[in-house]
Amino acid sequence: MADDFMPLLGWDSIEFWVGNAKQAAYFYEHALGFTRTAYAGPETGVRDRASYVLEQNDIRFVLTSPLREESEITRHLGRHGDGVRDIALTVPDATEAYRQAVQRGARGVSEPAVSEDDFGTIETAAIATYGDTIHTFVDREDYAGPFKPGYVSVSSNGSGGGVGLTNIDHVVGNVELGRMNFWVEFYERVFGMTNIIHFGDDQIQTEYSALMSKVMSDGSGKIKFPINEPAEGKRKSQIEEYIEFYGGPGAQHIALATTDIVAAVTEMKERGFQFLDTPDSYYDEAPGRVGEIAEDYEILQEHKILVDRDEDGYLLQIFTKTAQDRPTVFFEVIERHGATTFGEGNFKALFEAIEREQALRGNL
Repeated sequence: MADDFMPLLGWDSIEFWVGNAKQAAYFYEHALGFTRTAYAGPETGVRDRASYVLEQNDIRFVLTSPLREESEITRHLGRHGDGVRDIALTVPDATEAYRQAVQRGARGVSEPAVSEDDFGTIETAAIATYGDTIHTFVDREDYAGPFKPGYVSVSSNGSGGGVGLTNIDHVVGNVELGRMNFWVEFYERVFGMTNIIHFGDDQIQTEYSALMSKVMSDGSGKIKFPINEPAEGKRKSQIEEYIEFYGGPGAQHIALATTDIVAAVTEMKERGFQFLDTPDSYYDEAPGRVGEIAEDYEILQEHKILVDRDEDGYLLQIFTKTAQDRPTVFFEVIERHGATTFGEGNFKALFEAIEREQALRGNL
């Protein structure tokens, strides 16, 4: 194996810039079972923003709102609405990761910096990726505090306990027509990632829209970044709808893994989270296409959970409706049984479900 110039230890956190972090935190606590663990804001010496850290097993979300009109966050919200600003990655050495990335053509956003408090030191640096999204490199090996300096521990006011979501599986980016290969090459060059799967518009299409998608993965398979671009279709594709309403490229959905998707989805539905629908006809041919699985197809049909198989095993997945008013960011819940790919057999069903929602919004 070639020398790994960009070792990635895992997902550090995903930071959303939102219009009202206090209320968004309540939503993610109650609807998705997250536990509030840390807070930063005026009370902790941070003057321009309020941030809430939410955790569930190995998943960490940060929700941040601006406190003043003159703010980069305020401008971001005006353009994009609530969305993902930072997909942060844990690295053994943030300075070295930044140096490697920039010399390979990445645009620096924040140069390496060490911050410290009574809990130790943490080193961070950040680079730009598609749209206004960034990747922060985080080395928290020598830090034992709640999140990072400026944050204080808080106890959760959520319904706690979680819904069984364990870790981030992948984060999907939507980019403009003709730009997918640019970003594929970016992740190859800057991160040393490989393109493990490619879907062409001949594979992913419905009557109205098509897209092309390539999945980038690090060597360990822990960090996966599928990248979508619209393809020419008869009507406006869901990728074009996203780019129009988000005001450019950005993170489209975050896939959260579970070891019991039926229990997780049941719990999320009880908490009021809404999922995309799948027609019953999908389940007429699923057993023949996928074969024997541990779960009961009737229960999957009852919950509208999709199922697919590749040469390594099978997976179960379901997609939520969008999590804010703009038809932009949504979530996926995924349970893998060996399968390493992304439910190619489910794309058509997913797109048709999204298109039904698009039609309701008048955007098809």
